[in-house]
Amino acid sequence: MTARANRIATLTDAAIELIADGGMRALTHRAVDGRAGMPPGTTSAYLRTRQALIEAVVGRLAERDRADLAAYDLPTDPPPPTPAPRLDSDDLDALAAGVAEVLDRWLSTGRSRSLARYACLLEAVHRPELRGILQHGTGLRVQARDLLTRAGATDPDRQGDQFVAFVDGLLFDRLAGAGALSAPQPGTAASRADLSAAVRTLLRALTGS
Repeated sequence: MTARANRIATLTDAAIELIADGGMRALTHRAVDGRAGMPPGTTSAYLRTRQALIEAVVGRLAERDRADLAAYDLPTDPPPPTPAPRLDSDDLDALAAGVAEVLDRWLSTGRSRSLARYACLLEAVHRPELRGILQHGTGLRVQARDLLTRAGATDPDRQGDQFVAFVDGLLFDRLAGAGALSAPQPGTAASRADLSAAVRTLLRALTGS
């Protein structure tokens, strides 16, 4: 990573924490400088406008999410052009456990990133020029369609999109919804087991397993 890329990563990580703590209103160039421990004017020198800052934050969120997925051997890139092995019931159980590990991480040590991600998405609802940030979620849908195709789903394109939407809803419910009141404490074995059971039920429903 170049010196410039390192500096932007430091700034955007600081911005993510600011958004998680205070929402989008807390995101200013000066506040990012302070949170990152950088001299005044540093953020504006690298990311001149608010839009550029938000886009850089979204890019950093996507980069760190991909690293999490790779750490748990979940696919992060488009599927290969040649047919991949068919997934059986045991494979789906393993996939559910892997997804649960990532979700639990995003609810515990990665909680700030999850909060910032949703804040950025809501910002894009009111600012059409930021709608491009939604493209960062398309890769997961492509992967879900491929996985459901290999698992024998009857309508993998539609069901793959549904899978991503359901899992995202599960994350949001545990993070900011009523699910946070009754779900096991994030970062625990009980949390991962509960999330795994939910994802496994979804996969079996979508594939008829």
